[in-house]
Amino acid sequence: MGKKEEKSQQGEELVKVNKWDGSAVKHALDDAVKTCLLGDRPQLKEQFGLVNTRLALCALAVSVAIMAHAWDFTHPFPESRPVLLFSVLAYFALLGILTLHSSFREKGTFAVALQKDKERERLWEASSDMRKYDDKYLLTLSVRDSKNGKRREQSSNKSCAAFIDQNGIVLDNLVANEVNRLFNALAADKKSAGPLVSN
Repeated sequence: MGKKEEKSQQGEELVKVNKWDGSAVKHALDDAVKTCLLGDRPQLKEQFGLVNTRLALCALAVSVAIMAHAWDFTHPFPESRPVLLFSVLAYFALLGILTLHSSFREKGTFAVALQKDKERERLWEASSDMRKYDDKYLLTLSVRDSKNGKRREQSSNKSCAAFIDQNGIVLDNLVANEVNRLFNALAADKKSAGPLVSN
């Protein structure tokens, strides 16, 4: 077993991060969680609705800016004044919608997957939060059942040192253990009064 584990570890690409860079640590752990959640569960199909919505809003904002520039080029100011005014208002309105989408809908969500069964569909979401100058990595895994519409979640709030060694290597096996624990608790269909947070 020991030789097999060593070979598998050598075959896998090790991820090394600057452990003093909170943003890099968070993104590395997010990637490890996403890989574990989707890589080992073929029944989960990744969904890109949140990302596509963000890209669509960005594309619209850029299109408005390009349109204003092109119109001003072909119809010099002051003839282009109404179009420029509309474009400026539309651009900042789209940026406002994008900010609201990122702050209140995404909320740190980095993975969305759909699980289809014969009886129902489940929408899984993984989100995280790690405040600046804080070593606590808050991981939240949630599931929404299409049958009853209820949303349940499990959370883990641990130091990032629990998943990264002293050399800055992300320990995928420890991340997988935590993800599996949260996933299994939600998949068991056990009724709980609220989210479970483990320290």
